[in-house]
Amino acid sequence: MKELVRPSRLAPGARVAVVAPSGPVAEERLQAGLDLLRGWDLDPVVAPHVLDRHGRLPHLAGTDADRAADLQRAWCDPRVDAVLCARGGYGAQRVVDLLDWDAMRAAGPKVFVGFSDATTLHEAFAVRLGLVTLYGPVAAGIDFIKNARAQEHLRATLFAPETVRTVGAARPVRPALASGRARGVTLGGCLTLLATGHGTPHTRSGARGGLLLLEDVGEQPYAVDRALTQLLRTGWLDGVHGVLLGSWDRCGSYEALRPVLVDRLAGLGVPVVEEFGFGHCEGALTMPLGVPATLDADEGTLTLDESALR
Repeated sequence: MKELVRPSRLAPGARVAVVAPSGPVAEERLQAGLDLLRGWDLDPVVAPHVLDRHGRLPHLAGTDADRAADLQRAWCDPRVDAVLCARGGYGAQRVVDLLDWDAMRAAGPKVFVGFSDATTLHEAFAVRLGLVTLYGPVAAGIDFIKNARAQEHLRATLFAPETVRTVGAARPVRPALASGRARGVTLGGCLTLLATGHGTPHTRSGARGGLLLLEDVGEQPYAVDRALTQLLRTGWLDGVHGVLLGSWDRCGSYEALRPVLVDRLAGLGVPVVEEFGFGHCEGALTMPLGVPATLDADEGTLTLDESALR
């Protein structure tokens, strides 16, 4: 697991492009998110197809070709300093193979923010661009629009990343699922996307040497078991140094889910911290991916060796 290139932090006046590589976007939420970004003295621009709806597949924000074109055009625009996803949902797997990764690499590093379905893109940005990305709130997301903690942690990460080098422990810490400290490079995201993406182009072959972030939404305990078992059986988790568990929204009761997490992860013999506060939860933290860090499972903290952005 190698350290990746850190993009530059944002400054007042920076232009940020908002794209929709996955599910359809609610216009009123998008406008609220844009207003918030303008309040940060950023210059948000909306890609042409963000408010599109696919004619036959209502779970997609427009056609695959248009969603891919929006993302690539935004990334390759030299006037754009950061690209933010408008929402998650589903669809990034359908566009990732349509992108011209050579052209995007030539455009140079810039900030990429998204979570949930954007896990597919985080993996691709790491593999094809060698770039640190931010697993954080989406521009039209309820948490971003309405939760001050989510807003401020993302804002600090974008503008003053040295102030958030230690992440977590903002609340009482549940005893670690597996105690200890570990060092590694951060990676991960949504469990289902990691499991279904394994073995496909633009994804890593495993988590060896990494500190793995895992969360999910809308999956019952047996489905979480199935995805973790898939990663265990394929050897994808071999050599992982530590695990951070985020939120499990609408994944059944946590009392029913926790035994699955214990059963599947405790045997790795590495520190595992749960309820870390990222993902599909209120006040979600922004988690840098691709940065060397130290996990203290007992204190519930992740300390980055250096800030996520330069």
